Amino acid sequence: MSTDTSTDMSTGASPRIGEPVNRFDGEAKVSGRARYAAEHFPPGLLYGWIVSSPVARGRITEIDEAAARALPGVVEVISHRNRRHLPGFDRSYKDENAASGSPFRPLFDDEILFSGQPVALVVAESLEAARDAASLVRVGYEHAGHNTDFAVALAEQFTPTSSDNEALGPGSRGDPGPALERSPVRHTASYRHAAQHHNPMEMHAATAVWAPDKRLTVYDKTQGTQNVRSWLAKVFGLNEDDVRVCSEFVGGAFGSGLRPQYHVFLAVLAATMLRRPVRVGMTRQQMFTHVYRPPALQSVALGAGADGSLNAIVNDATHTTSRFERYTQTIADWALMHYKCPNAGGTYTLAPVDTQTPGDMRAPGAATGMNLFEIAMDELAYATGVDPLQLRLVNYADKDAMDGRPFTSKALREALQAGAQRFGWARRLAAPRAMREGTELVGWGMATGIWEAPFEKTHARARLAQDGTLDVACAMTDIGTGTATVMAQVAGDTLGVPLARIRVQLGDSALPEAPVEGGSCGAASAGAAVHLACRALGAQLHQIAAGMAPSPIAAAALDDVAFGDGHMMLKSDPARRVALADLVRASGKACIEAEQVADPDRSGSEDAQQKAKNTHSPVFVEVRIDEELPVVRVTRVVIAVAAGRIINPKTARSQVIGGAVMAVGMALHEEAVMDHRFGRFMTHNFADYHIPVNADIPEIDVIFVEEHDTEVSPLGVKGVGEIGVVGTAAAVVNAIHHATGKRVRSLPVTLDKLLG
Repeated sequence: MSTDTSTDMSTGASPRIGEPVNRFDGEAKVSGRARYAAEHFPPGLLYGWIVSSPVARGRITEIDEAAARALPGVVEVISHRNRRHLPGFDRSYKDENAASGSPFRPLFDDEILFSGQPVALVVAESLEAARDAASLVRVGYEHAGHNTDFAVALAEQFTPTSSDNEALGPGSRGDPGPALERSPVRHTASYRHAAQHHNPMEMHAATAVWAPDKRLTVYDKTQGTQNVRSWLAKVFGLNEDDVRVCSEFVGGAFGSGLRPQYHVFLAVLAATMLRRPVRVGMTRQQMFTHVYRPPALQSVALGAGADGSLNAIVNDATHTTSRFERYTQTIADWALMHYKCPNAGGTYTLAPVDTQTPGDMRAPGAATGMNLFEIAMDELAYATGVDPLQLRLVNYADKDAMDGRPFTSKALREALQAGAQRFGWARRLAAPRAMREGTELVGWGMATGIWEAPFEKTHARARLAQDGTLDVACAMTDIGTGTATVMAQVAGDTLGVPLARIRVQLGDSALPEAPVEGGSCGAASAGAAVHLACRALGAQLHQIAAGMAPSPIAAAALDDVAFGDGHMMLKSDPARRVALADLVRASGKACIEAEQVADPDRSGSEDAQQKAKNTHSPVFVEVRIDEELPVVRVTRVVIAVAAGRIINPKTARSQVIGGAVMAVGMALHEEAVMDHRFGRFMTHNFADYHIPVNADIPEIDVIFVEEHDTEVSPLGVKGVGEIGVVGTAAAVVNAIHHATGKRVRSLPVTLDKLLG
């Protein structure tokens, strides 16, 4: 077990960037003081319970509400027949992360688009009454033909157009087809993974409060409060200034909260109709009726020389989308940019099914594209007789192999070396089934991962009070990643204020503008904005110090002073200092504040803007498998991550571990099984939909490789929220092959696929 070397900043010490500071909000969460979306209790609160359609496609023919309305405590039953007027145009329902097509509009009309679609909302004085009454609502349906079978949908696959969210598909270089035919070693196979669901601990819920002055406050589980605010304003015809969305604490999201989900619409609809606060939450079963990672098929053809050097890559990818929206991901591109190869290309298509629109789930596109491709690379290693680690080094790309752009930084080579050394890869016996201990076969597998390192335009405010308390504020949500801790740590490092004197405000649409928290952009974006705001505040404090009489640093230039322990001091003589609180008091104001924007368009050189910005990692996995009953145990995982400057190694490590756990689920456990007769996900609870538990996960060793990057973002930070899931599932599958000699190309690798 590793030793916890976290820093406790409850004392007067100032937190520094790079220290393993404990979570800023940890005490509130473990003590129960943190309030989530379903834990707000405004006076007069009503409770809504969703009635869901069992039909995958068709129309509502009747709704019998009489028995439900007769129950004591029932206030209203809302459906498309009696809802308030709502706009009919698609543009009113498009949020900033919307797919192209026609967005889903809850309770809009009698049309059924997917199983689980909300068809009514029962509102009552208590949750129990609402649930009881919902069971009494009788809905008649006219069934229409539906299809939820990916294999059948492939007959309707199409290439997304330039009007869709992503480009037409992966580019190409060279001439892959003929080059493949000329290659001495060729490998061709198709790989699949099943549909997967996010399943965060906190289920989606919203508490909507409608005030007499027609102002709306919504406590919502979301990854973007300002996205939800603008969406609600458009849908319900409100001014954005009259809508406030709060999401201070989020119990995990993994992409499920990037877009407004139907629960928040229903809560606001009821609140605006009834003029009372209304809470609506999804059940765990209903969590399987909205966004999910779509099942995917990836056909890979590789051509290589005898030394393993790639000569041709053909990478064709397909996944499902709903019929009413065209959900797209970047899948095939990752491998094409990741490996040096003169001839590479592929295709990207969508297959329509009758479900809710799929959506982004941790490392969307890369979790599919790289994990499946890295299994193919492992097969190529065996075909050429080249060690899997050596194969990655032989085909190492110093630039983005697709368009030739240099990386702002890429320490994957160093990460490969560090990870292999920590894991002991040199002791691996190459032949499958060659390593065993007792009755167990032992397998060692590896893979590599790549993810983007986004830096998004973000505003932040810093405010210092006369008592020395520093408030930093940004609308960015903390979805469990540690954003609040990063904001506090950067602020404390920049202005030298102890953590105990810092307060963080976030997850509120009324705060300075921020993007939706996703894509591993939080630390780089919010961190940069807080840093700039605190620097601007420091400059104001320096001006005040220059005007103080007497002042120990009155004649010092801004570059000659430093901040630490709640003081401004001379760098050359730290004993000459003045307390920050004294500077605020000297200004004659209650507080000093500054607001700044971190903007990638105004940050760094034009040359840096043209470079590729990515995180990289190799993953090494050990599995042990009983030879008679092939139950797979993952017993060791080593991940070496090259992600620029690490603000907080403790929270960053937790993020990588979380991604790796989800990847183990992808490799061995998670499979959303559909009954195509009903078009319904039948695995809709934790009894049937398996996710990893503590007993499934070994100690995961995370190494952060030193990677100095002055161009990727103002603080040199790359996000780590997604990189842990990219490549890890492939490493597990590759280790299974090394242990057993059996190659499984369809995830998850369940026991039945290893028997026989």
